[in-house]
Amino acid sequence: MNMHTLVLYGCAAAVVIPGARLVMDQLGAERLSPGRLLAALWRRPVPWAAAVLLGVMTAMAVVQTVVPGVMPHLERAPHGPWWRVVTALLVQTSGWVQLAFNLAALAVVAPAAQRRLGAVWLPVVFLLSGVAAHAVSTAGWSVHGGGDSVGICGLVGALATAYALSGRRRQLRLLSVLVPAAGAVLCLMENNHGVGVLTGVVLGAACALVPEGGREQAVAVQA
Repeated sequence: MNMHTLVLYGCAAAVVIPGARLVMDQLGAERLSPGRLLAALWRRPVPWAAAVLLGVMTAMAVVQTVVPGVMPHLERAPHGPWWRVVTALLVQTSGWVQLAFNLAALAVVAPAAQRRLGAVWLPVVFLLSGVAAHAVSTAGWSVHGGGDSVGICGLVGALATAYALSGRRRQLRLLSVLVPAAGAVLCLMENNHGVGVLTGVVLGAACALVPEGGREQAVAVQA
């Protein structure tokens, strides 16, 4: 394993680990089984914006599985129309592993993000982070491909920044700083996930300025 791969895995851990801790803190739990975790995140009131987003991505997963020929028409392309940077979010071009992982990650991160950021900020952060990442890639970093992991990274970045600015636990606030740091390193490596993370970080800072009463509140899990 070369140094580039090691750094890449380190950056992934610096995003995933704080993200997981933020989700658990929001639920008021240290550890939950996958079933209980999903039940807690999707409990009433159901985060409807997250449900719509997950529904769209699930439907597109079915479409690209049944009609794989749709992917070349939606993925980002160097000389394609501008809207490809949007539709690239809808297809997972790296196969079943990417498809399964991204759907699972979205099922966890999207409801947590809505409960922390609100129903309006959720799609805004997801869309702008994803579009920014695909636009930079189309400009030269990696001209072909697609996937919504960059939008999910944006949601984690927004959660991390919002918590770093207003969270109640000092240790977790410090841990959250790893997320934008990882985003910056990924950008230096010309990995578009870094653009997604940093776009989410900026939007999370803007969201943190909105009074708490204007956003949905986190719902604690009863142990």
